[in-house]
Amino acid sequence: MTDNYLKRQKIISFVAIASTITACSIAPGTSPQLGLNQPLSKSHTPQVQNHSVKDQINAQLSPSAKVENPTFTVPAKFQGKTVYQVHPRNNEKVIALSIDDGPWPKTTLQMLDILKQNDVKATFFWVGQALQANPDLAKREVAEGYAIGNHTWHHWYRRMDEATAKSEIDRTSDLIYKITGVKTALFRPPGGFLNNGLAAYAKSQKDAVIMWSLTSADTDPHAKPQAFVNNVLKGAKPGSIVLMHDGGGDRRRTVEALPQIISGLKQQGYRFVTIPELLKMGQ
Repeated sequence: MTDNYLKRQKIISFVAIASTITACSIAPGTSPQLGLNQPLSKSHTPQVQNHSVKDQINAQLSPSAKVENPTFTVPAKFQGKTVYQVHPRNNEKVIALSIDDGPWPKTTLQMLDILKQNDVKATFFWVGQALQANPDLAKREVAEGYAIGNHTWHHWYRRMDEATAKSEIDRTSDLIYKITGVKTALFRPPGGFLNNGLAAYAKSQKDAVIMWSLTSADTDPHAKPQAFVNNVLKGAKPGSIVLMHDGGGDRRRTVEALPQIISGLKQQGYRFVTIPELLKMGQ
């Protein structure tokens, strides 16, 4: 990579982190952001509020559907490494949508419907607390063939000792396996923070620390959905990893932007792949 490219990535990461931190403020009428440096109380843990949501999820799954137990491995080249984007062979126009902070009531369900309607596969990075609250959404994601990554238990940003970092990651991995049978070597640090102990522990386990090369900036509380669309369509490049969110707050604007993002990228000639698929293309 060139020095200019690395400088651009630092700027992109700084803006994304700043907007994510801003989003941690709890706006009136929204759910608490999982990025706060303390556990959510039981009363604040996101829950599927009624049976209709669960019924909608179950209705999407065939009664006879057999859910496999996938393992999202990492090619040796990327084990213990930080990945911002992948350079696919022959500069093929592939792109990976990555979606953080769920599973989350309503918005995850809506985004899954949009992805399914458009025959697009994405990679979801789960927060342990959200997974614990919404296991049926997680099961649907796995059943429909989406890739899964670890996004810690509490979504903390603060510096941690090794024992705390281990707990944040391993506790989430254990619950992912318990609920869905999935094993994953994909890890994304909350807020993109690489120096608070989490990334170091993940690398010690030979996980790939998956960052992003392109952000929708959908945590910006003041931006309109069209801004998210423009951010992605203007910045797309072969092998880009796009950052979006389905949880951690009110993501209705992301839901509104998603169909335009998908159609716009398709018009540009892009094919959608999961992050594990993208990593294999960059070997």
